[in-house]
Amino acid sequence: MILRVVVIGAGPVGIRLAEELLPLVAAGRVSVTVVGAEAADPYNRVLIGEYAVGEATAEELTLVTADALPGVELRLSTRVERIDRATRQVVLSDGATAAYDRLVLATGARPIVPELDGLHDLGPDATGLDVRLTSGVCVLRDLSDAEQVRAVVDRGGRVVVLGAGVLGIELALLLAGAGARPAVAHFGPMPMPRQLDRGSASVLSSTLAGAGVVLVPHTRAEGVIAHEDDTGERRFRALVSADAKRIEGDLLVLSCGVRARTELAEDAGLRIGRGVLVDHALRSWTDPSIHAIGDCAHVADPSLHRHDKHVDGGPNGLVGPGWRQAEWLAKSIGAELDGEEIVPFDEDRPGVVVLKGERVDLASAGDVSADPFAPVPAGEDAPGIALWADPEHGTYVKMATREGVLTGFVAVGMPRTAAELSVLYLRGGELPADRSLLLRLEDADETLPASGRDATLCICNAVTIGQVEDAIAGGCGTVAEVGGCTRAGTGCGGCRARIAELVNAHAGATA
Repeated sequence: MILRVVVIGAGPVGIRLAEELLPLVAAGRVSVTVVGAEAADPYNRVLIGEYAVGEATAEELTLVTADALPGVELRLSTRVERIDRATRQVVLSDGATAAYDRLVLATGARPIVPELDGLHDLGPDATGLDVRLTSGVCVLRDLSDAEQVRAVVDRGGRVVVLGAGVLGIELALLLAGAGARPAVAHFGPMPMPRQLDRGSASVLSSTLAGAGVVLVPHTRAEGVIAHEDDTGERRFRALVSADAKRIEGDLLVLSCGVRARTELAEDAGLRIGRGVLVDHALRSWTDPSIHAIGDCAHVADPSLHRHDKHVDGGPNGLVGPGWRQAEWLAKSIGAELDGEEIVPFDEDRPGVVVLKGERVDLASAGDVSADPFAPVPAGEDAPGIALWADPEHGTYVKMATREGVLTGFVAVGMPRTAAELSVLYLRGGELPADRSLLLRLEDADETLPASGRDATLCICNAVTIGQVEDAIAGGCGTVAEVGGCTRAGTGCGGCRARIAELVNAHAGATA
């Protein structure tokens, strides 16, 4: 009997699951239907900013076409209206139904749109999943948003970004590099407050200013000003704050965070936390025939938390962990069909956040909030803190440890140090007793530590330096070819510069 798998969501995580199930499809053991609301071929939403400023083409964004998924039914421009758990069917927007033995929710997350005076909801967008906003206001989550940004970039216009998280800062850097004039308005005193301490935020702020990004801190946004254009359409002109600041621009991009898309799950009666609550087999707490992966999945142990009103944790928010969930789920389905024991999914520890930007090198992981000079209350065990700063030259590093093991770090303007700290953090490794050894990595004459070929280069796809080097030695001569062979660089794109270095080094050595 063929196991019927229906996947709701044709984004990076849903498509990765379909790709991993292809051997079972080819063997006639599984049928796979993927339902996606957008009309375009499935694409990598993580690179939408690069596409918006012209640094990536539509072809580079595209994940797959139907031809690349033989045997998989790919239903685009189709929305799931309802999950009928009693009959194990999903009801589609075109009136059809799709029966399932396993339903996988890969619905991702929706952008948070703040309530602002003058910001109007203009009705459903083309997918029916989100809403259209006042002209000149977008959230940069899909191709239509990217086209709005590109139109402003092409004429060197002014872009106001509301929100100074990772995505907001990355977009501002891309805009500045493309010749636009970005201003980032944010509520707090410093950018990226979840990843940075005060020192690193100060160094980053100076670096951003040098790159042409204007930061507008302490901005409590209250409304937008819109004027009618020549066609009578209301169009964004300025963001207004509670203290009467007016930040003018040709476009407003809302980068105010995301929330898991759980509406279908909630309507079907599934238990929800910060996403669809699933166990360590990625099965819904409520219905074992339904799974959730990616940004809509909240992994937690029901034996420990079933009766908790609020369940700690939530979706990781990074594409890499979502891909690993997809890969694990495909393997578990195969193991189940073979009658083999299924090893529970081991959720990733919080990952390393790497800021993508040509003029900025920043990596952060774990908790770096501890003040090394603050008094420690009696009975508490403070983390070990080592830091070094040279604000004049835009460099800063802070490392937090417990019993010598790296538990958190932030590095600005020190790419080689950041790379080694990333390896140590992901491995749960110890720092050298002489912390200054890590600082010396920035000296071009110093050799990299022994982490070498085993070090993870592409965090999103868990690809090591050795795997990339082997692909290059095997004939891959471009970053794109390495990505096609190993998947390295096909996620957030933060490792592409390092891959290019390895490609160029090999070309130079063999010339």
